[in-house]
Amino acid sequence: HGLEGLKHLETAIVPGIYDPTLADRDLRVSTEEAYGMVRRLAREEGLLVGISAGAAVAACLKLAEQILAQREGAPRAVIVTILPDSADKYLSERFWEEGSF
Repeated sequence: HGLEGLKHLETAIVPGIYDPTLADRDLRVSTEEAYGMVRRLAREEGLLVGISAGAAVAACLKLAEQILAQREGAPRAVIVTILPDSADKYLSERFWEEGSF
């Protein structure tokens, strides 16, 4: 994938502090999904977030869809994420050119 900072855990060197038992599940987000979410958050919410943050929000939406499918009629769930980066380092990139939205 093309997301800097995000790693393919099966092939990456995993830090000693990582404990896979703490995660409920792994959610895969493609580069295209993350970029699309960055643009969507800028356009619809006025949030200038970075690619990692876009990936985090895209993963939250996937999780919400899974929860809704599994628990139809169940109480609402709360999903919390961290937006770990901003778009300031991407502002000069072609990513933001007119027509990319």
